[in-house]
Amino acid sequence: MSAQFPVKPSVNDLAATATAAVKQRGPAPVHLWNPPFCGNIDMRIARDGTWFHEGGPISRPAMVKLFSSILRKDGDAYFLVTPVEKVGIIVEDAPFVAQDFTVAGSGADQTLTFETHIGETATAGPDNPIRVGINGEDPAPYVTIRANLEAKIDRKTFYRMVELGEEQLIDGTDWFGVRSGGVFFPMIPASDLA
Repeated sequence: MSAQFPVKPSVNDLAATATAAVKQRGPAPVHLWNPPFCGNIDMRIARDGTWFHEGGPISRPAMVKLFSSILRKDGDAYFLVTPVEKVGIIVEDAPFVAQDFTVAGSGADQTLTFETHIGETATAGPDNPIRVGINGEDPAPYVTIRANLEAKIDRKTFYRMVELGEEQLIDGTDWFGVRSGGVFFPMIPASDLA
């Protein structure tokens, strides 16, 4: 007698299950769901935020929003999760791209609210930190959008954010960074600014 494994769902099956599971606007409570892993599907999110299925771009924005609402990151892996199935997908960099932000307040009360390419928003702060890595010699800025899922901050948005930068002393070192939601997010040692 052979072992029984869950059947890998088709994209249409996954979309139908996700639509039924997501009754409210916004992301589904994927952190509460623990369905069986059904394998990987041929879906990837490119560096520019474009979603692909079986090599072709997903051109319907509503479908991209639906799939993004059931996206979860466990460790370094990404999954689409419904109450009854979990499938792996490939994410080349970050699943979202932050294309703009709004500023409210100033000084210690300043908040930066980022908007992604699919219209999701998140205010940077303790739950949604900003981090800046280095990719070669270029800065690689990210902001957490929700539950371990980050958005790469696009170049124009990053340069706008830098205009709001300030210096702060941290553990004896002056850092250049930005403030939002009561948190100072260091980006680069001030001595490295040229």
